[in-house]
Amino acid sequence: MQPQDDPIRNLEAHLLSDNWYTLNKYTFELRRQDGSWQPQSREAYDRGHGATILLYNRDKKTVVLTRQFRLPVYLHDKQGYLIEAAAGLLDNASPEQRIIAEAEEETGFHIAQPEKIFEAFMSPGSVTEKLYFFIAEYSEKDRSSAGGGIEAEGEDIEVLEWPLEKALQAIRTGEIEDGKTIMLLQHLALNKLC
Repeated sequence: MQPQDDPIRNLEAHLLSDNWYTLNKYTFELRRQDGSWQPQSREAYDRGHGATILLYNRDKKTVVLTRQFRLPVYLHDKQGYLIEAAAGLLDNASPEQRIIAEAEEETGFHIAQPEKIFEAFMSPGSVTEKLYFFIAEYSEKDRSSAGGGIEAEGEDIEVLEWPLEKALQAIRTGEIEDGKTIMLLQHLALNKLC
């Protein structure tokens, strides 16, 4: 039974693709502000939820970023490399567990106490994914490897250690275009953590 205040009714899903993740076409009726019901149709891509982290060093005023190839970026600009904060899908782990593992796999730094700062939907018009955002301090003693990702998963990640000011300038010049990374860098700058 559907709750009285549910904004939609007659929801039906039609599978379009189950190749990489799941793409469904949904039909439903949406209750408008005037109380009438309007038929609607949308596609939604379900890839699970994810987590992202920005590592920073307060004393050196630096951050750790990654650069890797992204096919959708290549399809847009024919270059394909994006500067990002470390991130990954949860894959049935808690956001904290997953981001500790992702940080080490991608950047080579072992972080024991990530600080969750917020959650956000990054593309709610078509993707169901919610991202959990973290920050953590790092130092050279936290380095466990060179990072670079997992080759078997197709990862070939370059690790960048940049001054925070350079990263903020890279947002202004368009060198950093990744939304989650911009949000994390702005959070760090606004809260004067670095």
